[in-house]
Amino acid sequence: MSQYHYLSLPNVSADEADIIVLPVAYEETVSAKGGTSEGPRALLDATDQLEFYEEDQQWCPMKHMQISVQEEISKEEGESTESYNAKVQKVVASLPISSDKLFVGIGGEHSITPLLTAERMKERGTILFLDAHADLREHYEGNPYSHACPVNHLRNQGHKILMAGIRSIFEKEAERIATDDDITCFCDRMLQRSENRAKFMQSVASLEGPVWLSIDMDAFNPALVPGVGTPQPGGLDWYFALDTFEALFFNPKVEIIGVDILELVPEPTNVSQVFAAKLLQKIISFWGKANAFDAKPMTGAQMQVEYD
Repeated sequence: MSQYHYLSLPNVSADEADIIVLPVAYEETVSAKGGTSEGPRALLDATDQLEFYEEDQQWCPMKHMQISVQEEISKEEGESTESYNAKVQKVVASLPISSDKLFVGIGGEHSITPLLTAERMKERGTILFLDAHADLREHYEGNPYSHACPVNHLRNQGHKILMAGIRSIFEKEAERIATDDDITCFCDRMLQRSENRAKFMQSVASLEGPVWLSIDMDAFNPALVPGVGTPQPGGLDWYFALDTFEALFFNPKVEIIGVDILELVPEPTNVSQVFAAKLLQKIISFWGKANAFDAKPMTGAQMQVEYD
């Protein structure tokens, strides 16, 4: 059983769980500040700073839900990228897939997203991609597995892309976005205008079919989240995230296949860690409420611990 916990609650097996959390401590291609391999532990540790009660949906999700935090997947010294990728995919493939289970990967570099979707999102769907960078390069510094390349792999898997928060983009990426009808990009400054923000939220609310939510923590304003490897000026805010979650999780026409929260770099103030931990709490709450877990018996993880 994993040494990591969410809200210090007990873990159950993946088969018994309503929520499966997979820490992927991968750090290989960082191009600025290091530390993403420490992100999963830091995020989960920061959940101890949260309350069980989730104020937006006004309930205690973990009274009704069980969680399974899996063992962290780390890259061994001397292990090749290909070997590590295969290891991640093997673990992901071993975990149960069900529409009544929420899968969340936490990392770790953004390069892991295609590894997760390759095993859990076999059917063509949409990736809702929040990031400061387009991440659409075919390779970066000679490496096709770089954290600058996940959207290229996701497109090669056949998925549509709806991206927001973009404010750092290579010219060839811009050309590709302009000519690919299956990529919709809301650049960061566009979203500062209320009409464009409303258009983005309507795009999310109008999605249909399988959807994967991928969050790079550098999508957010570095004044709010300084703990990222490749910060950029500008960025999304907390309430943009909550509005996006409401539009997505309460959209009855989508099937949420999975979520990832990536590229957190722990920093001394702990603000970034708590921000990421609270994102995870909101995702669990909004998904759980949208799937009527609040109507299920109160036999969840919170009922197994004493607190006041």
